[in-house]
Amino acid sequence: MLDIKFVRDNPDAVKENIKKKFQDAKLPLVDEVIEKDAKYRECLKEVESLKAARNKLSKANGPLFGQLKKCTDEAQKAQLQAQIDANNAAVKADADKMAELEAEEAKLADRIQEIMYTIPQMIDPSVPIGPDDTYNVEAQRFGEPVVPDFPIPYHTEIMESFDGIDMDAAGRVAGNGFYYLLGNIARLHEAVLAYARDFMIDKGFTYVIPPFMMHGNVVQGVMSFPEMDAMMYKIEGEDLYLIGTSEHTMIGRFIDQTLDEATLPLTLTSYSPCFRKEKGAHGIEERGIYRIHQFEKQEMIVVCHPEESADWYEKLWKNSVELFRSMEIPVRQLNCCSGDLADLKVKSCDIEAWSPRQQKYFEVCSCSNLGDAQARRLHIRVKGKDGKTYLAHTLNNTCVAPPRMLIAFLENHLQADGSVTIPKVLQPYMGGLEVMVPTHKKG
Repeated sequence: MLDIKFVRDNPDAVKENIKKKFQDAKLPLVDEVIEKDAKYRECLKEVESLKAARNKLSKANGPLFGQLKKCTDEAQKAQLQAQIDANNAAVKADADKMAELEAEEAKLADRIQEIMYTIPQMIDPSVPIGPDDTYNVEAQRFGEPVVPDFPIPYHTEIMESFDGIDMDAAGRVAGNGFYYLLGNIARLHEAVLAYARDFMIDKGFTYVIPPFMMHGNVVQGVMSFPEMDAMMYKIEGEDLYLIGTSEHTMIGRFIDQTLDEATLPLTLTSYSPCFRKEKGAHGIEERGIYRIHQFEKQEMIVVCHPEESADWYEKLWKNSVELFRSMEIPVRQLNCCSGDLADLKVKSCDIEAWSPRQQKYFEVCSCSNLGDAQARRLHIRVKGKDGKTYLAHTLNNTCVAPPRMLIAFLENHLQADGSVTIPKVLQPYMGGLEVMVPTHKKG
């Protein structure tokens, strides 16, 4: 969300940014919001003027009442009363006009906010330009992608060989997009989360378990309306939504707060289940666990000084690379193009893991710098040493999000005999287990 003053002063830059995001339908909104803002400020000015006039008239009546009390001349009393009545009539007229203007103010303010919530954040100059994710740009690779000389089954088949997943039962219980994980596969799922938690704690991040629901005003503060429509589950009859990621309640924690500059940066890592409708082009994966309604995630969150956010962005995505490489999974960094950025994002990249079965990379982490967009919506301010306040910057990045991450793990560690090796960093979380041996082989 942009500052309205920035839009007033830089309409051409805002329009150019909209064009870069291939959202030309929003271009008329820039002129409309500037026009509405001018009317809003004129209303404010007129209301203040009427308040001053009303106060002046009300103040003038005080001495007139005093004179009226003391006056014995009937003609003079009538004159004083007429003046008082005229002042009262003018005060009432001013009050009626103020009520009209204040109603207009409220109407204009609502429309201005609606538009400002729709106009996208200014993107970083380094963001590649393109209309959709096919224009995302590979930046660099980490680790050598390997294609083994034996066929790799679909990920649910690998899990089934360990009696580790039951999607049929989950379908009967909850429908498509849900799963039961069992045995060593369930244990591996939790091992990855526990390792990721400790990995981030060792990086100096504070571990947090946040609320898994939030109010509507927090939802509007942390995400754009298209994201909200595509993702969020609402609790019927209550002002509560299930979180799609812990970033939402982690940033929401600071709503309407003024933070002490000395406490920044706040570096946090959170665990949560995540719930998503997955409405839209992708939809729910019928067969596997790549795109599902429910999953768990370890997240990284940073709240920092504006001038530090670019550096933190680099640190966050590199944390993901280091984490995945420590589990011996090849990855690459993919810079998201302008058309693939959600409206609140300044810059974003995906960390993608290598899939030996598909012989291509797929997304396992998403790192974003949101600048002051969330802070502006949620009124998260920082108080400097000089006593002045300014908006914080917020960033987030996926640490790991199993079970999707398990797809990359199982494919990259699968052996020809169907066993799965456990890298050293995970063995303590698996009770010392070095190799997972399948309980049976399909066919």
